[in-house]
Amino acid sequence: MAYDRNKPFNNLPLLPPAVAIEDDVTILKALVTTSRALATVNMSIQRLPNPFILINTVALQEAKASTAIENIFTTEDELYKAISDTYKEENANAATKEVLRYREALWEGYQLMDKNKRIDLNIIKGIFKQIKNTTAGLRSAQSLTVIRRGQSEFRSGEIIYTPPRGEQVLQNLMDNLIDYLNDDEKYPTDPLLKMCVAHYQFEAIHPFVDGNGRTGRILNLLYLVNKGLLSQPALYLSKYIILNKDDYYYHLGVVTQRGAWKDWILYLLDAVEKTALLTSQLIESILAQMEATLNQAKSKIKWYSKEVNELLFSQPYIKPKLIGEFLKISSRTTLTKYFNELVENKVLSIRKDGKEVFYVNDDLIRILEG
Repeated sequence: MAYDRNKPFNNLPLLPPAVAIEDDVTILKALVTTSRALATVNMSIQRLPNPFILINTVALQEAKASTAIENIFTTEDELYKAISDTYKEENANAATKEVLRYREALWEGYQLMDKNKRIDLNIIKGIFKQIKNTTAGLRSAQSLTVIRRGQSEFRSGEIIYTPPRGEQVLQNLMDNLIDYLNDDEKYPTDPLLKMCVAHYQFEAIHPFVDGNGRTGRILNLLYLVNKGLLSQPALYLSKYIILNKDDYYYHLGVVTQRGAWKDWILYLLDAVEKTALLTSQLIESILAQMEATLNQAKSKIKWYSKEVNELLFSQPYIKPKLIGEFLKISSRTTLTKYFNELVENKVLSIRKDGKEVFYVNDDLIRILEG
């Protein structure tokens, strides 16, 4: 049966793919180099002393990039303010709230998966609900959801894909996808290849009215953690997709139209490999800067410690309250004196936003935005 983009793709083939992707020499070579790159970044992740460094730095950059793929843009400045410990979320603009919801969805999904030891429909729905701030679930049978070309594209508004439609159709496809991800005896495929295949399948099913791209990209990271290839979901994958966005959608379309899996798998393996190397460099730069800052600050500031240093690298914008609570300092005068020392010794700088005063870790921002 020929594929018709204007009709629901209800004959989307179940997994695994009909082609023998595990036997392709080019794919196997790419798999080796990608696995090595993942092992390298995982070693870097395990060297980080404080998990909040990942939550508020690498994961935040991933959240920003992933929402940008969906044409939702915010600035680093807005994000850094929004994650500072005393900033009120209602002050954030709509785009910043979307990014923060992505980050929260990532970590909520991670905690649920760590507890359940598998990816199931409840986790997938939970990620979607957090991203979209909704109580909705899978698309209803009457939802006439289609994918159209963007307004900036040639033939804007044209339908380019119509996902499967019907309650039982969606349920069967999702059951098959979840079974494929979790049953390694029935489907003994390398987990990296499974991730590539499952990501296409999830986007082709398009189980939700909106938010499928972001949900799918979070699932990629959680699956790599679930299979022990990453210890934390801290892979900056969305930046690669932004830089190669046309290729991403082209290769997805070729699988749909012709069942041509090879180029799609090679694309996503390359994305993981290059992203792993980039993320590893990012983490190593943070670690090196943390050590340099600690050595310099300890020689100048009597009360400075390794633990304080870690707090100052847990997020780019710091409020005195964060350090005050850790050091159990209740005196505003003492806390002001301490932060004046940090500024005088160029550990932090001051940035004002109306009545709000933020202390900024410029070295960390330089690394994140480099």
